Amino acid sequence: VALYKSVPTRLLSRAWGRLNQVELPTWLRKPVYSLYIWTFGVNMKEAAVEDLHHYRNLSEFFRRKLKPQARPVCCLHSVISPSDGKILNFGQVKNCEVEQVKGVTYSLESFLGPRISTEEMHFSQAPPGNSFQQQLVTKEGNELYHCVIYLAPGDYHCFHSPTDWRVSHRRHFPGSLMSVNPGVARWIKELFCHNERVVLTGDWKHGFFSLTAVGATNVGSIRIYFDQDLHTNSPCYSKGSYNDFSFISNNNKEGIPMRKGEHLGEFNLGSTIVLIFEAPKDFKFHLKAGQKIRFGEALGSL
Repeated sequence: VALYKSVPTRLLSRAWGRLNQVELPTWLRKPVYSLYIWTFGVNMKEAAVEDLHHYRNLSEFFRRKLKPQARPVCCLHSVISPSDGKILNFGQVKNCEVEQVKGVTYSLESFLGPRISTEEMHFSQAPPGNSFQQQLVTKEGNELYHCVIYLAPGDYHCFHSPTDWRVSHRRHFPGSLMSVNPGVARWIKELFCHNERVVLTGDWKHGFFSLTAVGATNVGSIRIYFDQDLHTNSPCYSKGSYNDFSFISNNNKEGIPMRKGEHLGEFNLGSTIVLIFEAPKDFKFHLKAGQKIRFGEALGSL
């Protein structure tokens, strides 16, 4: 594990990113993309543009858009999957620990960082609690829930809003860029806390809500569409630090309103989305660990 952690994954990912942006000659595009499609099981029937010659480089191919009808958004449930992927874990957060894969946990506070000032949130001051977890729960009778979705290289790489909510704050942790493949996640404790990630926090109708995009090897680029100031895997940031940005200002008291299913951001390959949110005790997930899920399908509801 120590040897793997010493690998310069950030530098390698930047090099891979530049390689992905090299324009391929037209005659080479079909064989290169066809090999990728065959290796990772990509379904090009869903792509908005099926013609492989259309994609000038690997980066454009990775970030391909889907046909509008390919992913209908579930209207019956309050929380939907923000992306395609595999469900690694879900359930109530217990003892300030969250499972990244079965039996391997990480600290909630290490993952999200210090609690954001309630002045940036739309809900009232939480009652004083003994733990970081209790401080996030703002309404009596609510619980804190989590859901981890792993995006494989062959998946659709954009992610969307999982519910109607308001984003008030962004926290960017530069971190490492180790693989988040479930096999690797089993033997590196707190992997998600070591890796680069972008934490979006805000509120929905039941209180606290957060969506975190976790980077991985060759996924140095995490893009949030409404956040032009965000630059991931940049050499100017040092690991172990984090930088904050508030979407609440004198001119914008509401933050960034997001509608369920609305485009939110994208990865440049595949990675992981972690949802951590507050909801009443009768919130139920409609999931099984290990199942494949697609953007727009139900995660859970009251």
